Amino acid sequence: MALDKNKIKQSFGNASLTYDSVAELQRNVGRDLLQTFLPKNLTGNVVDLGCGTGFLTQELLLHCIDLIALDLALPMLQTTREKLGNMTNYICADAERLPFRTESINTVFSNLALQWCQPIDKALSELHRVLKPNSELIFSTFGCETLHELKTAWQHVDDFAHVNTFYTASQLQSALEKVGFSNVEIKNLSYVSRYDSVLDLMRELKRIGAHNVNSQRHKNLTSKKSLQTMITNYPRTESGEIVATFDVICIVARR
Repeated sequence: MALDKNKIKQSFGNASLTYDSVAELQRNVGRDLLQTFLPKNLTGNVVDLGCGTGFLTQELLLHCIDLIALDLALPMLQTTREKLGNMTNYICADAERLPFRTESINTVFSNLALQWCQPIDKALSELHRVLKPNSELIFSTFGCETLHELKTAWQHVDDFAHVNTFYTASQLQSALEKVGFSNVEIKNLSYVSRYDSVLDLMRELKRIGAHNVNSQRHKNLTSKKSLQTMITNYPRTESGEIVATFDVICIVARR
């Protein structure tokens, strides 16, 4: 399903000031990604693709010298620069149109960013182009079971796509191999977050910029009745809380 790229850029730009206060999941996934797939020797030109406010960038600086922080949303990039100064280089660009020479990058990291490239083929083709032979693409992305509780609750309201749809692990592996990547390693992780209410979950998604950006989303404002129907149908725990599942796929693929 195609995504609205302008909406993505605007959403994350607007979230640059609130992102860090609610991005615990993103930090946990980034740590797990590095713990699982960080190469022993990280040398040459390294890119943090979709750097956001710079958490993974800061972690990568402990392991490499020539690091580039890249993001589609300029306000996110500016937030990273305010934190890290001249410790790294900064580029505002789209993953589908990377401003790098062919075979000029040694390693690309990306933490929960490539799910905003759909269809993902063009971005993966660009990444394959800029990476040197025998180099690696290391990334995490949301999988198809992400927010399945919220998705199911909205199905009681209408047939519009209220929740972003993501790829399965097998679809990602096929897409990587199609553009020329090999030796694909995949690790599936599941993160469960708890909230006092559905509205708390929705506020958090807004504050990290994770709006519904499906081109087939309902373009009109959601009515109070529709919202209440969704909330009523969202399952609760015995203690009255709600849970939200984030299906995460961590991947390393060789160029």
